[in-house]
Amino acid sequence: MRKVFMGSTSYQQVVYDVAKHSIESRSPDVEVRPIVQSALRELGIYTRPVDLLGSTEFSITRFLTPWLAGYKGWVLFCDNDIVCVDNINNLFDLVDHSKAVMVVKHRYQVKDNVKLDNQAQHQYPRKNWSSVILFNCNHPDVRRLTPELVNGASPLYLHRFQWIEDDNDIGELPHHWNHLVGVYKDYSNAKLLHYTDGGPYFKNYKDCDMADVWRAEYKRYYGVEFEDKNIIDKDIRA
Repeated sequence: MRKVFMGSTSYQQVVYDVAKHSIESRSPDVEVRPIVQSALRELGIYTRPVDLLGSTEFSITRFLTPWLAGYKGWVLFCDNDIVCVDNINNLFDLVDHSKAVMVVKHRYQVKDNVKLDNQAQHQYPRKNWSSVILFNCNHPDVRRLTPELVNGASPLYLHRFQWIEDDNDIGELPHHWNHLVGVYKDYSNAKLLHYTDGGPYFKNYKDCDMADVWRAEYKRYYGVEFEDKNIIDKDIRA
């Protein structure tokens, strides 16, 4: 069974639930597992100080994905602010076994200084490459991602993939497998919608592009319409 590890944020359970359902309902042979920072801390696996610059609780813990998977085969990490509208196996089928990771190599400049309802928006090289990562756990560079490295390395070192010795080992995926909502305007071939700046579950983004797709997925999972009273209005990190 193919595995997907997905970031989980304590005050955004609905966002995780909708994203998980969007994958598993279209790919019944795929298992989605949460990456929960508080649980990793309790087990003594994640020991970094609280990252005040991180916009999510899984900003750094995502790089524990290969370790959590036991360094076996190919494993996918993705942010939780997504809706997958295709069978995720079609993404796994794109793997190149010669690569350490495969990502969508976004090349864009952020337009705003805030996102996710007033979280800081940072510009850096290879921004958003790490929001959807196929890890080749058989590759020696990926096996370097131990809890010790993840706990000690700088955020930029991790997010810029500097732990991969040769940039040629960073494989490229088509943009439609990490389609940045509001950045790429042609949604005709989008397979995985990524509400990177904020989705309709935030008050400032309730009418964002493709809000209807997220709301429809919410209804598929919960059986009821998403109402404005359920909009997340917290602004906390851990």
